[in-house]
Amino acid sequence: MERGHHVTGSTRSRVDELRALGAEPVVVDHLDAAAVRDVVVRAEPDVVVHQLTALAGLGLGRNFDKAFALTNRLRVEGTDHLIAAARVAGARRLVWQSYAGWPYAREGSAVKSEDDPLDRQPPADARETLAAIRHLEAAVLGAPDMEGFVLRYGGFYGPGTSIDKGGEHAELVRKRKFPIGGDGTGVWSFVHIVDAANATVAAIEGGRPGIYNIVDDDPAPVTEWLPELARQVGGPEPRRLPAWLVRLAAGPQSLSMMTRVRGATNAKAARDLGWRPDHSWRESFVAA
Repeated sequence: MERGHHVTGSTRSRVDELRALGAEPVVVDHLDAAAVRDVVVRAEPDVVVHQLTALAGLGLGRNFDKAFALTNRLRVEGTDHLIAAARVAGARRLVWQSYAGWPYAREGSAVKSEDDPLDRQPPADARETLAAIRHLEAAVLGAPDMEGFVLRYGGFYGPGTSIDKGGEHAELVRKRKFPIGGDGTGVWSFVHIVDAANATVAAIEGGRPGIYNIVDDDPAPVTEWLPELARQVGGPEPRRLPAWLVRLAAGPQSLSMMTRVRGATNAKAARDLGWRPDHSWRESFVAA
């Protein structure tokens, strides 16, 4: 809104929050194709942005795919409904959320670019979630007569996120319930929520269609970032658990994220979107 855009924001319940931000809120079931088509056509958008997830309150569950089941439907069915509606409405551009980091192949370099392949053999309990991401990305990039932008965000940090001081993951860290599993060499990439928003605006307003990693400049192994997060939220040093126990208690995907996942580079976004992050998790996991 600050940049002169008229924004129609869809929601299941947060009408007052959207209105307070200056958007025109509409309540819609994103899995109802007819309802989605009606609200999109009525909005007459130039650009359709998909940021739908159902991850509020997500903890450290035993089955990754089960925890992401509704989000996966939003990434598959929700994507298909929105793209179909965007075509009817005459939209010219699609800007979609995806994820950088664990979906990349868990071999080779520790930091991946958009040209690197996604994992061909993900852990058993992450196959459905990765399949949903693949579907989303292919649908957006292959949408006829529209420019497709896929933003692979890193893990969000900053105000209002799960690792802000009041967030559920920060609380787990403070209670020493977010351990380092195995050797903790899995590399993660993060992005401050404000930087993520700025990257989204950059994709709405310019750049070349394609896939972009939206991450800060500091990919790091779990052994490095998790103790720092504990320090910033005022928690104790994280526990360490053996790999076999992590697999047994939290599943193969959780173990992979602790020991084998790769980070991502933002070089393409800097070059083609003109976007650079203003934050680093090393300084501001929980800072304003």
